[in-house]
Amino acid sequence: MGTLPFPRISPWVARIVVVAAVVQLLLATVFTAPVFVDALSFVPALAFVRPWTFVTYIFVHGGLLHLLLNAIFLLALGPSVERRMGSGKFLAYFLYCGIGAAAFTVALNVIHPVGPFIGMSGAVMGIAIAYGILLPDRELLIFPFPFPIRAQVLVALLAGFDLLGAFFWHDGIAHEAHLGGLLFGWLFFRLNALVGGPLPKEWPLERVVLVSHGIADDAAHGLPRSTPVRRSRPTSSGDTEAELDRLLDKIGATGIGSLSDAERRFLDEFSRKKQFPH
Repeated sequence: MGTLPFPRISPWVARIVVVAAVVQLLLATVFTAPVFVDALSFVPALAFVRPWTFVTYIFVHGGLLHLLLNAIFLLALGPSVERRMGSGKFLAYFLYCGIGAAAFTVALNVIHPVGPFIGMSGAVMGIAIAYGILLPDRELLIFPFPFPIRAQVLVALLAGFDLLGAFFWHDGIAHEAHLGGLLFGWLFFRLNALVGGPLPKEWPLERVVLVSHGIADDAAHGLPRSTPVRRSRPTSSGDTEAELDRLLDKIGATGIGSLSDAERRFLDEFSRKKQFPH
């Protein structure tokens, strides 16, 4: 089982990080008065008086380090989730988890006081549980652990850490929002399985996409990200190449679940002919 370096960045992961960085820059240079951060932060007790904060708090951070930590986590896990969901669904899911994290703190605030908070951590926890569900056996190297950790184990550790933090620690971290993001992410997949069928946990054609772009990422066969791979070309006509490019674009835009049975068969056949180098 390979370990996970940073995968190639995906469209909405990149845009989310850029938006958060721009907001941070503006708050640090132009809108420096504390009133601006206060107006954008989420306060569970005032949630329905300030409904815009269900979204705005996601893109506000308490300093560069806070932003960097969230961005690193999103960059590490988000691209794989976005490629499987498709970009449009990924963005909706990210916002859903962020809003869900806030909604969870509103409900929790009735029995357990929750103070104001900011940051995309709750939404990122939703991405983490999506990664754990879609790629449960993927191994990741997480500092400071000197050994790889399976994705589903990492999610369990994060949930346990935040559960303890929410009720026993006072460290300035919004553990309650983290739990909300995890919970709403889990509910998303449970409801999807009950109503519309599960999202694909495996993506055997992913290596075709990676070879087409000439990049070894997502730890395919344990290769590091910097390892170059020779671009594979089908031995058939240019029509086959054009069809392959069309399907790869379709997967990138709407996810592998959007492919028809005929399109899947086409890629399956091509994948068997053009194996990723060992």
